[in-house]
Amino acid sequence: MIFANPLYLWLLLLLLPAIVWYIMKQKKAQASLQVSSTFAFDKLPTTYKAYLRHLRFILRLGVVACVIVALARPQSTDKWENQTTEGVDIVVALDISTSMLARDFKPNRIDAAKDVAAQFITGRTHDNIGLVIFAGESFTMCPMTTDHAVLLNLLKDVQCGMIADMTAIGDGLATAVNRIKDGPAKSKTIILLTDGTNNAGDIAPVTAAQIAKSFGIRVYTIGVGTQGTAPYPVQTPYGIEYQNIPVEIDEFTLKQIASTTGGEYFRATNKDVLKNIFSEIDKLEKTKLTVTEFSRREENFMPWAMMALILLICEIVLRNTLLRNIP
Repeated sequence: MIFANPLYLWLLLLLLPAIVWYIMKQKKAQASLQVSSTFAFDKLPTTYKAYLRHLRFILRLGVVACVIVALARPQSTDKWENQTTEGVDIVVALDISTSMLARDFKPNRIDAAKDVAAQFITGRTHDNIGLVIFAGESFTMCPMTTDHAVLLNLLKDVQCGMIADMTAIGDGLATAVNRIKDGPAKSKTIILLTDGTNNAGDIAPVTAAQIAKSFGIRVYTIGVGTQGTAPYPVQTPYGIEYQNIPVEIDEFTLKQIASTTGGEYFRATNKDVLKNIFSEIDKLEKTKLTVTEFSRREENFMPWAMMALILLICEIVLRNTLLRNIP
């Protein structure tokens, strides 16, 4: 329910001082009679009129409230919405090699990437999205789905060390292509995020890019890592220690993958830059949405006006019959 004149509803606040005034008046209007003893009145029954003495005032408040609501013109609406969406098929290919534990991002690369990817997925309401993870090998963590709650739960469970270490960029990209190539959407996109160079796997990254191109799949590549050195976790006899190791990202290959497939290459040197990159990709890959809306409004003030009239008649009848005042 909506109101054509909602400002009138503020007049309902005037009922509060009216109630306070009535209570104060009742306290002052009580008649008193001094007698030597009330013993004779103790067992007298209380009549129903004692309980109904405030009914007239309540009815008057009801009349005023109903009139105010009627003046506000309550309306009911019927709305039909015909929505046609053309979703985008997206696969996020995420590097989970142990180098993603480097702490040049807060708290580390893998957690920062998961956080930003989750925000990106949440904003793509109508898209069919999947998740591929890779290190020394690759596999599908979540197939293409529009159930983003399931996808986000699986993304949350992703950790470094789930599969053999190393970095197989080509295998990760090929697995993503295999997942997305048969999708129903016309627009197909892969977002590949890595922090290293291809040093494992059976498929060369450029070969995987050619396969993606043949299926009309656009690949956006993101190199994750600061410039210079970054603190990497290293296992020592005394436990895990962090040592500054030079950041090595094969930007040439990542740029080649992007240019081959018609995508773009981005370099993320911190979490804020990574957020901006995903925001930029979000702008480039937008869902087409066409909405046709029909709306009908119906006036509903008449029931409130009738209720006010009925309450007023009841108050008049009671005032002249059961609750009549003695002059």
